[in-house]
Amino acid sequence: MKKSLKIMMTVLRIMMTVLSGCSKPQPQLPKAENLAVQHETEFGGVYIKMTIDDFNKLGFEYGDSVTVEFSNGYKLEDIPYYNGYYVDAGQRLLIAYPGYDYIKAAINYGEDLWERARLKSSGNETTLWKEAALEEHSTASVYLKERGKYKDVQEARDIHYSDDRTKYPSDIVFANFRDMEMGSLKRGMVYRSASPCDNQHNRAPYVDALIKQAGIKCILNLADNDTKIEKYISADGFSSPYFLELYNAGNVYPIALSMNYMSDEFAQKIARGLIEISAKEAPYLIHCTEGKDRTGFVCMLIEALAGAGYQEIADDYMVTYDNYYKINPEKEPVKYQTILEHNLDGMLQFIAGEGVDIRTADLSSCARNYLLKAGMTAEQIDIFLKRITE
Repeated sequence: MKKSLKIMMTVLRIMMTVLSGCSKPQPQLPKAENLAVQHETEFGGVYIKMTIDDFNKLGFEYGDSVTVEFSNGYKLEDIPYYNGYYVDAGQRLLIAYPGYDYIKAAINYGEDLWERARLKSSGNETTLWKEAALEEHSTASVYLKERGKYKDVQEARDIHYSDDRTKYPSDIVFANFRDMEMGSLKRGMVYRSASPCDNQHNRAPYVDALIKQAGIKCILNLADNDTKIEKYISADGFSSPYFLELYNAGNVYPIALSMNYMSDEFAQKIARGLIEISAKEAPYLIHCTEGKDRTGFVCMLIEALAGAGYQEIADDYMVTYDNYYKINPEKEPVKYQTILEHNLDGMLQFIAGEGVDIRTADLSSCARNYLLKAGMTAEQIDIFLKRITE
């Protein structure tokens, strides 16, 4: 009898413990519901209208896995939440990029997500707005799926730069300005930099002074259209007189590239831009906003066309990361290699084709084929090459 009573008491204690545990309130997972959305047109994507600070105050952390659900039922399941574009081309993410007004859902190096969400896409379009069939009155909700699932990537690739000139050793480094002398490129013929007209990062006046000193005669502006340029010029504090001189003389060609280097439109705009500047004398300047991504692709293409090898192209591409973030093989070897593999190698592989060894391939032929497919003739390619190599 005593034994049975003892067993019953033990069972009762276990039940009470279980019931007590069940009664404790479970921690609520972070969520942000029914937020307005906005089409972000420059890079393509969907702004979800909550500030980065307010979103993070809800308990979301960089490196979390989240689900984004739009009011039309479209979902982005198990995507990473990062403060940078730390996914490969074509992959989706929720991003809180420094300087953005809101968090944003996007496809890295992909077409415009908003447009795709409208289901008006064709061909190889992979944009989120089109994919999700969104409208201006749509809303979005974000839910935590798994805490810290992508934290290792976030920590490995978390990089930031300052817009304070005093944090940099020279105007050249601050402006991310340099001559692309490699392969058969003649010294002083093609330069790259941050924007000489868009001063959102405080670099435009410095770039302007440097391009005047270098004697730049023609600019291929990858980031803007004429409407945006006119807004920069009319803004208070605009201080790029040499750029204005070139622009008023018709020597600035804006082609407003998206971030989707895998699209036909991207290639066709580059081809038209190179044809246009070929009608003018060098030296040329190639730039976007930071002189990093779109500039990185176009300069890689030009360098390859002019006979530069993989290592020369890689070295030049990574100068930007040294300028902005102090990432180089000596100080940050892991980050250096990670960025190289996830950014430049993907771009070069796209140019070269699947299965081609980009370290041993004839990159000049690959670049030429890319431009031929984009609409340039062999004669037009040769005219451009002659401008920059002789």
